[in-house]
Amino acid sequence: MQKISYPITGSCQCGGVTYELSAPPLMVMVCHCKECQKLSTSAFSITAMVEADSVTFSGELKDWSRSSDSGNINAAKFCPSCGNRIYHYDPSKPDKIKLKPSNLSDTRIIKPSIHVWVSEKQDWVDIPADVQVFDTQP
Repeated sequence: MQKISYPITGSCQCGGVTYELSAPPLMVMVCHCKECQKLSTSAFSITAMVEADSVTFSGELKDWSRSSDSGNINAAKFCPSCGNRIYHYDPSKPDKIKLKPSNLSDTRIIKPSIHVWVSEKQDWVDIPADVQVFDTQP
């Protein structure tokens, strides 16, 4: 397999928001909670945890947020034109962001090592044996 080189570019569906990721993710995880199923309109959502200073964004981003079960704020940035989520973040931890990596030009970095909220996963989803698994949020 060819080595992944950085930066990797990404964009929303309409191209109104673009970005460059200059460093590998700290980790890639899959969340099976019902809220992430709604977000992705699929069985789970994929997130790449990255250092905030490793990403440069261009274009207008809008904000949305909700409280999580723990009481923490789960905030999101998205394109106001096409609605595509670009990343999530915890306002109390501004140095890390939860990038939605499926909109990267090179998606080979999407190799999840952790699956969370498997207590809410769809029955037909099979989780690989070589990853960490948590029933809820670790």
